[in-house]
Amino acid sequence: MCRTGILGYGGGPSVIPLIRHDAVTRYGWLTDDEFGETLAIANALPGPIATKMAAYLGYKLKGVRGAIISVLAHILPSGIAMIALLSAVNYLSGSKVVGGMIAAVSPVIAVMLGLMAYEFAQKAFKGLGKRIGAAFLLLALVLLEVLHIHPAIVIVLFLGYGTVHYRILAKKQKGGTA
Repeated sequence: MCRTGILGYGGGPSVIPLIRHDAVTRYGWLTDDEFGETLAIANALPGPIATKMAAYLGYKLKGVRGAIISVLAHILPSGIAMIALLSAVNYLSGSKVVGGMIAAVSPVIAVMLGLMAYEFAQKAFKGLGKRIGAAFLLLALVLLEVLHIHPAIVIVLFLGYGTVHYRILAKKQKGGTA
C-alpha cells in the first residue's frame, strides 16, 4: 500500500489499477472476481475508494491491525509529500513545465482506467455472454448518462443482479431448479 500511495497520482480511480496489480497479479491476495466484488462494494460506500480498498486488503490479511497499517501506509506517503512540496508548488504554479507535466499524466491515467475497464468487460462477456454483457453495458450507459442516476444506485442495482444471478447459477450447479 505504501507503493500505491507513493505512485498513485490523480485520486482513487487512478490508483485502483496499481492496487489490482499488487493484490491480484503480484501477490495473489485476491482473485480477479474477488477484486471486482471488492471494488464494486468500495464504490458503493462513501469515502475515498483507494483508502477503502487498502483497508479491506489489510483487514483480509492481518485483521484490524493490518487495516490500520495498510491505510496509514497508503495515505502517509502522499500526505507527507503534499505537505513537503506545498511551497514548491506555490513557487512553480505559473511554470509552463509544471503545467506540461500535469497534462502529460492525464492520458496515462486514462489508458490505465481504460485497460482495467476492458479487462472487466472481457470477464463480463465471458461470464454473461456477449449479448447480455453488451446489454448491461448499454443499460449502465443509459442509467448513468441519459437518465443521470447516481453511480452508487447503479452499482447497487448491478450488485443486486449479480447476487441473484450467482445464486441461480449455484442452485443449477447443485442440481436444484432456479
